[in-house]
Amino acid sequence: MTSPRDVLTPDSLSMLHAIEKAGSFAAAARALGLVPSALTYRVRQIEDALDVLLFDRSSRQAKLTAAGRELLREGERLLADMDAIANRVKRVATGWESQFTIAVDGIIDRRTVMELCEAFMALNAPTRLKLRDETLTGTLEALTSGQADLALGIAGTVSENGKASGIHSHVLGAMRFVFALAPHHPLANAAEPLTDSVIGQHRAVAVADSVQRGAGVSIGLLPGQDVFTVSSMQSKIDAQVRGLGVGFVPEQMVQALIDQGILVVRAVERHQRVAQLSYAWRIPNGSEGERGGRALQWWLKQLKSSATRSALLVNPRPI
Repeated sequence: MTSPRDVLTPDSLSMLHAIEKAGSFAAAARALGLVPSALTYRVRQIEDALDVLLFDRSSRQAKLTAAGRELLREGERLLADMDAIANRVKRVATGWESQFTIAVDGIIDRRTVMELCEAFMALNAPTRLKLRDETLTGTLEALTSGQADLALGIAGTVSENGKASGIHSHVLGAMRFVFALAPHHPLANAAEPLTDSVIGQHRAVAVADSVQRGAGVSIGLLPGQDVFTVSSMQSKIDAQVRGLGVGFVPEQMVQALIDQGILVVRAVERHQRVAQLSYAWRIPNGSEGERGGRALQWWLKQLKSSATRSALLVNPRPI
């Protein structure tokens, strides 16, 4: 038995469109260079496979049924999609990746990332962009597991083992963390520097590691301390603004809140935390040369700019 996939071809959809445009089977047959019986037979094949009537045959005119109108409407979209796919395939053959995925750590400025995405899309390249929100070791894992092609905001640099497996990295910059809390929190009036024993008596706010394998890491927590775990750095900041807990946050992300008195910074006994951040990329085995595709090359070129790297770390804020 003929299936819908057998009959719904570009040629058959074009034929139906010709009938609808001509207004009759006879006129369409002349335009297509077919005998009317052959045209009628092909339409019957489509109707039998779909188990619907596409044309109302109660008059001499070829009038579409509701099902016929829907098929033509969707058919035009499918034909346009097929043309677009053909064009994409031709352009991908020039060296563009079909999809390029970027893992973005929660401490990276989202607005700057979107500005870069906007500039990339202005190239009208055939590459589809995909962003992944990640945290802590999950940012690098997305890259090493093959789920991302570029990672922004990983801690440290990639080891020699990582380089051997096609992972490369470059310094993005330093991010200073400060111990911040709401002005109405009990620790706001405690004597400085705050000791671990004093801090440990109060709830900490922690960002969950997005790593999918293993337990992940927790930073700045004390043994036995009550913890409120959230999914992003922005949520952590929001929680600390509400007085739901305390903890270290990127100074660049909260400077405006500090200036407004919405958060206060307290000196602590332990060493000040400064994170050295990097960006890393993956060149899969078998890629042409050692540079990767043209989308990767474009992004790496933007990241060579010190202004771009700084913008990714300065005053991150949600869209």
